[in-house]
Amino acid sequence: MSKRALKRQLREGAFDAGQFEGDDKIRRLPLDRGWSPLAHHNDDRDQAYLKTIKAKSPGQQQLIEAIDSKNLVMALGPAGTGKTYLAIAKAVEALESGRVGRIVLSRPAVEAGESIGFLPGDAEDKLAPYLRPLYDALSDRLSMKRVRALMAEGAIEIAPVGFMRGRTLNNAFVVIDEAQNCTYVQLKMLLTRLGWHSTMVVTGDPNQSDLLPELSGLGGVADRLEELGNVAVVRLAERDIVRHPLVAEMLGVL
Repeated sequence: MSKRALKRQLREGAFDAGQFEGDDKIRRLPLDRGWSPLAHHNDDRDQAYLKTIKAKSPGQQQLIEAIDSKNLVMALGPAGTGKTYLAIAKAVEALESGRVGRIVLSRPAVEAGESIGFLPGDAEDKLAPYLRPLYDALSDRLSMKRVRALMAEGAIEIAPVGFMRGRTLNNAFVVIDEAQNCTYVQLKMLLTRLGWHSTMVVTGDPNQSDLLPELSGLGGVADRLEELGNVAVVRLAERDIVRHPLVAEMLGVL
């Protein structure tokens, strides 16, 4: 029997395996596969990549509720309290649901206590080490393939603070990360970028600034904005730390 006839019989189901008994070189191809490219054959598989976020502390619950109800939220607290992660998770949730048209993430390009010298490449290559934490948080909520596609479309933008002046961010979810490394003038400039149908979340730890204490403007700005009823200032504490328990113990004595 020719190969073409054999394939036709296999495709049409008229296959008699008995005619090849005794010939060990011929084996019937398996017809019952465990997976099929057809969608209705894989209904039992979890197709969703996004994970549902849940608050792990009262402070995190307060932050989530503030983001859902206010257009401007300031999240202050020590490392490991989930400030950046929750802000970016809510940004992705808003983008995927269609509540906003884009995500804008910004971070000051400030070295953490030591100079890393000259960096080769164009502007994007030079800024990549400073913006890497934002990519990490995004990739935890979306696949990197999806992140690259959204960035190519302009739906996700990651930019340093210095590139934000003069812009008006309408229909956007804006996250300003590591705001303790921004001066008072920089924060004033960033906060006034807020446009229509937009949400802005400013995160930072005033006690871990890489600037001189008198230069960091996060604490002073938060104290002033806390008096406004339409602005939520959420202050997270050591009890809200969700990293290794040793982090909370160290921050309690350092």
